[in-house]
Amino acid sequence: MSSRTVIRGGLVITASDEIHADVLIEDSRITALATPGAQNWSADRTIDATGKYVIPGGVDAHTHMELPFGGTFASDTFETGTRAAAWGGTTTIVDFAVQSVGHTLREGLDTWHAKAEGNCAIDYAFHMIVSDVNQETLKEMDLLIEEGVTSFKQFMAYPGVFYSDDGQILRAMQRSAENGGLIMMHAENGIAIDVLVEQALARGETDPRYHGEVRKALLEAEATHRAIKLAQVAGAPLYVVHVSAMEAVAELARARDEGLNVFGETCPQYLFLSTDNLAEPGFEGAKYVCSTPLRPKEHQARLWRGLRTNDLQVVSTDHCPFCFTGQKELGRGDFSRIPNGLPGVENRMDLLHQAVVDGHISRRRWIEIACAAPARMFGLYPKKGTITPGADADVVIYDPHAEQVMSAETHHMNVDYSAYEGKRVTGRVETVLSRGELVIDQREYTGRAGHGVFTPRSTCQYLT
Repeated sequence: MSSRTVIRGGLVITASDEIHADVLIEDSRITALATPGAQNWSADRTIDATGKYVIPGGVDAHTHMELPFGGTFASDTFETGTRAAAWGGTTTIVDFAVQSVGHTLREGLDTWHAKAEGNCAIDYAFHMIVSDVNQETLKEMDLLIEEGVTSFKQFMAYPGVFYSDDGQILRAMQRSAENGGLIMMHAENGIAIDVLVEQALARGETDPRYHGEVRKALLEAEATHRAIKLAQVAGAPLYVVHVSAMEAVAELARARDEGLNVFGETCPQYLFLSTDNLAEPGFEGAKYVCSTPLRPKEHQARLWRGLRTNDLQVVSTDHCPFCFTGQKELGRGDFSRIPNGLPGVENRMDLLHQAVVDGHISRRRWIEIACAAPARMFGLYPKKGTITPGADADVVIYDPHAEQVMSAETHHMNVDYSAYEGKRVTGRVETVLSRGELVIDQREYTGRAGHGVFTPRSTCQYLT
C-alpha cells in the first residue's frame, strides 16, 4: 500500500538552506518541497509543523551498542539504544563491529549483524574495528568495502586489547589508500599511558579523577600527530575520533592547512563536561570516565572554534553506556578498571541545539555537524542527512522553544544515570519519521524493533 505524508508550515533547515516549505513524502522517500500552501497535495497523513523546525534525522556515526569492554558489556542493546536515539532525533547510527585478535573481520562483522538484525528502531550501518592486522585481514578489507562497510577503526590505545603498532597502522592505511576505505583512529599513546597508570596506582592514586590525569592531552596530541604522518606516508585519508584536547585540534588544523585529507570528530561530553565532573566527590566521577578523557574547561573554547572553522567536521556521541551500579563500580579502588564510556545517543541533537541558543554555532552548522557531514563522511549522503527530493524520509519535527531538564528519570537509554543530570536545555524533538514511518509521534513512541535496516555505505565523499 502506498502512503503519502505532508508536513506543512515548518522551517526546513538543512546544512545549506533555511526555507519555509511544505514537504511531501511518498512511502519511504521525500518527493517534493514547495512554498507553504502553494500545493494542494492530498495525503494520508498531514503533520502541522507551524512554528517548528523540520530537520533531517540525525546521523550518529559513532556508537557502541552491546560492546564488550572491561569484563562487562555496554548496557544498551541495539533495541534499547536505537529507540533512545529516535527519542533524541537521531535516525541513523553507525556502530562498530569488532574483530578480536586471532579472528577474521568476517567473524566480527557477522557477530554484529546478528546482534542488530531485527532489533533496531532506526537504520544502522557498521564500521569495522581492526584489531589484528595481517595479510588475510588486509584482503578482507577490500571485501568489506564491497559490502558497504567502508571505514576501519584502529587504536593507538589499549595495549593487549585493540592496540595496533605503527607498522600495523601503516599497512592498514596503505590498503585503504588503494581500496578507498577510511581509517578512523583512536589517537592516544597507549604504551605511555599504561606506564603512567601503573605509576599512579603505585602512589595510591586510585580515584576516578586520575583517569583524566594519566591520559594526558599531550599524549593525545602526539598520537594525533603520528597518525597524521603515517597517513601522509601511506597517501591515505584519516578520521580522528573523539578529539578532546586543544593540542590535538591544533595538529588537525595544521594538517588540513597543508591540504591533507585529515578529518576530526568531537563529542558533546567534551563540549559540555570537564575534569570538574571526573573530580566529583566519592566515586561519582566514575560516571564520567571515558577515553579520550574529559579535559579542563579551557579546552572547550578551542573545540567550539574548531567546529566553527571546520577544523572539526562531525559531532558524534561515542555512546557506550555502563550503569553506575554494578558496572562503573567495578573500578572502585582502581580507576583503571572503570569501564570507559558515557551514555549520550539521546542527548546529542538537543545539546547541539542548545549550542545554537548559546551562540556557539548557527542553525545550519548544527544540522551540518550532526546530520549532513557525518552522512557525507561515511558515504550515506544524500540518502541520509538532508531534506531533498529522493532522500530517505528521515525527518524530525523539532520544537525550538520547548524547555526540558535532562535526567535519568526521563531518558530512554538503558543506563541508570545521565551525564547531564539536571541540565536545562531549550529545544525538544516532537515527531520523528524514519523512512516515512512514524517512530515518535507527538512525544509518543510508535516505532518498533525491526523497522531499522542495515544500510550499506559508499566511500567518504570529502576526499580531494
